[in-house]
Amino acid sequence: MTRRTLTPGRLVLASHNAGKLREIRALVEPFGMEVVSASELGLPEPEETGTTFEANSELKARAAAEASGFPALADDSGLSVDALGGDPGIYSARWAGPDKDFAKAMADVEEKLGEAAAKGNDDRTARFVCALCLAWPDGHVETFRGEIAGAMVWPPRGSQGFGYDPAFQPEGHARTFGEMSADEKHGWTSGDNNPLSHRARAFKLFADTCLEPTRAS
Repeated sequence: MTRRTLTPGRLVLASHNAGKLREIRALVEPFGMEVVSASELGLPEPEETGTTFEANSELKARAAAEASGFPALADDSGLSVDALGGDPGIYSARWAGPDKDFAKAMADVEEKLGEAAAKGNDDRTARFVCALCLAWPDGHVETFRGEIAGAMVWPPRGSQGFGYDPAFQPEGHARTFGEMSADEKHGWTSGDNNPLSHRARAFKLFADTCLEPTRAS
């Protein structure tokens, strides 16, 4: 399939998650896009019936593009813990319940890690995964995946970021995502535009493929 470049104009962010919207908006706006969220347009959240991050991101992006008539960018991301067989994975948000209680979700992950350790598996390695999908109203889609490896820590540290960030320490770093600023988490402060977070890594692939290079800041 031929790659398609996204021309400047309106871009719908197909998410109702305030944390994700903040991060994606900060990444996209320097490229000159007029960003509007699905929640601002009053678009409903489609049921996430996919079995992979890519399938769910495509489902959300297609729904927003068809409903709005504009290109739509969707993110599906989550935490995959090795000792838990990859859980919570695509169900990361659901582990937080309808009230989005990620303190409880992090505690549940820690409890299950304790159960695994009691059975002889003390592996605390994990990874954050992000699948970004860009969909056009005519049905064309582009999908990009980013990952960052690390380990689970307890107790959680830091109040920045969102979701499971305070309990995840990226490989090669002494601080959790919850202890990093947005610029540090994305990797923009490294001086070489080297992304750190899973979302920034997926975004860089998306930007290198679909956004006009001259619009990058």
